[in-house]
Amino acid sequence: MVKPGQTQAGILDDQPRSESLLKAQHISAGAHARLDAREGSSRGCLSVVGTPIGNLSDLSPRATASFQAAELICCEDTRVTGKLLALLKISRPLMRCDEHTIAEKTPALIQRMLAGAHIAFASDAGMPAISDPGQYLVNAALEADVKVEVIPGPSACVTALVASGIATDGFFFGGFLPRRPGARLRRLAELAAIPGALIFYESPHRLIASLEALAEGLPNRTCAVCRELTKVYEEVIRGSAEELVELFSARGEVKGEIALVVSPPTTEELAQRLSVSSGMVTSAHADAQELLAQEIEEALDAGESASATAKRLAQRYSIKKREVYDQIIAAQTARKAPL
Repeated sequence: MVKPGQTQAGILDDQPRSESLLKAQHISAGAHARLDAREGSSRGCLSVVGTPIGNLSDLSPRATASFQAAELICCEDTRVTGKLLALLKISRPLMRCDEHTIAEKTPALIQRMLAGAHIAFASDAGMPAISDPGQYLVNAALEADVKVEVIPGPSACVTALVASGIATDGFFFGGFLPRRPGARLRRLAELAAIPGALIFYESPHRLIASLEALAEGLPNRTCAVCRELTKVYEEVIRGSAEELVELFSARGEVKGEIALVVSPPTTEELAQRLSVSSGMVTSAHADAQELLAQEIEEALDAGESASATAKRLAQRYSIKKREVYDQIIAAQTARKAPL
């Protein structure tokens, strides 16, 4: 049976006590920022700052201190981060570094940090670098021997796992499932034998399509749709993927941030899948090559830079970045070729 459950979490705008909390953080953070400035003034630093996923009361004093200490704050959307800084009464220069611009801006940011600048990076919500463009900047900073400090904060994938009630002994975070139906099913098949829970992020308009893929590719698994976590209308609904398809189809338009949690395979399912997969190494390699090609096409459609795509997919498929880059250039050339 599908078991809907709703909880209510306070939002900063609705809670005067949260405003008081942020004021206290602001005062405390000032002392931290001055101390950090004295200790680290001779060298640069990248602060990766976790921010709330919905309830602004979840912002930590250390995050506030990092924003105050930074001379520049890079973020996905300056409007979103600007509102957060305004509530904290912090005024700092903001630079937009989303998935379409971060690769281009990273070299100059690295040079600034090598020259002694303290730069902070924040996502729109949650922990940067988790299914997020911040990963590119973190990797570049580490390669350049720039100090990277992580300021922990809320994470939607871990929050969803705990809220789902699904076994937490082991889990795999898969980011967003592919957009194309065939690629989506192949991705689920790749992950089916993982002996732990699966966690995905999903957009509202693709929720039903992903649930349908789960019903086909991972039948008999318990799923949880975790929506608007830590916000007023937080909702966690459990059931089979088939039941959840029926429920959300009947609702009509779905809104909000969504995380999907899928239960681990049973011992019997795992044994069966491992037995079948043992004789499919060659075909699995071919499938991976096809999936890589499809993801390259999707990246080209989205306008992602060749360098950023190569970096991301090389890590995902455990192959050399140059090999992926060459495939991207070949795909770009094929698109430009006359029919």
